Amino acid sequence: MVGCRTVPQPGTAAARVGDEIVVAGQFIHTGTPVVTWLDPGGYDAYRVERRFAPLDQSDWDQTRQKVRALETPNRYGLRREPLTPQQLEQVRGGGWDLPTLTNLVDQFVIHYDATGTSRQCFKVLHDLRGLSAHFLLDLDGTLYQTLDLKERGWHATTSNTRSVGIEIAHIGAFPPGRASALKEWYPPDAQGQPRLVIPARLGESGIRTPGFVGRPARPEPVSGTIQGLDLVQYDFTPEQYRALARLTATLCRVFPKIHCDYPRDDAGQLVTEKLADTLLANYQGVLGHFHIQTNKIDPGPAFQWDEVIRQARDLLRAPSRAPVPSPKGASLW
Repeated sequence: MVGCRTVPQPGTAAARVGDEIVVAGQFIHTGTPVVTWLDPGGYDAYRVERRFAPLDQSDWDQTRQKVRALETPNRYGLRREPLTPQQLEQVRGGGWDLPTLTNLVDQFVIHYDATGTSRQCFKVLHDLRGLSAHFLLDLDGTLYQTLDLKERGWHATTSNTRSVGIEIAHIGAFPPGRASALKEWYPPDAQGQPRLVIPARLGESGIRTPGFVGRPARPEPVSGTIQGLDLVQYDFTPEQYRALARLTATLCRVFPKIHCDYPRDDAGQLVTEKLADTLLANYQGVLGHFHIQTNKIDPGPAFQWDEVIRQARDLLRAPSRAPVPSPKGASLW
């Protein structure tokens, strides 16, 4: 018949490119490699079991005996405020629609994980602390999604219900006199340039890129002040910045209330301390963990806010292009 739509053959696999994130059950392209909890090698925050405990000791009954800090088998919750009772009834079983979700989410919270790799981060968050972030960003730029963005991740206290959270693999920022970890993680190579070296004591790195050599985007440690504290930190990797810019652009497009900018003072400069409660309550956009809690300093003084926002805005202004399949995690564009 003329004009009939072709029906897919039953049993035919629906093609995925490998750059998709999951938002209310929909696959959304980002233009950067993504490993979801549905994929081999992913990190699944829905599971009750500890991911890195021996399999025969990982179930919840044994876990709650061995890890007293874990009080519930869940590592995430339900986004509630400001949903109506009728909306809560709709979504409590997972039945989110995209308009309801995009009307609620208006913040993108950036953390560093302080563990150094995404594998180690998931172990600490999921197996030891009972927490979750929607995304983990590894040293080589691989994005891991652990939960559908419809879920309320447990990563940023008062902003959990309204935010998406990402943990960027990085050992962290330190007071100048207590920065020995930087020497362990960033020893100089033969040319005297810092190179990322994951300590052998952590075991398997989980880095997906074969032979990956990580280097900070700037070769010298960066000093700065966060929450009134003097800190020193090596920069994130160029691969992390590229992936983060693409994810930021994607989230700002999918969630129009997330403005593609960071908290600025009257002079247009980055606010380097917690936002006042009234400002935080009304803030819509990209922000750091330290903007939400006074006891946090991540993502630290080395994080290049201007570069991430500039790249994300450029992507938002660029004409869209159809993604193409990529072999073994290579560039998608």
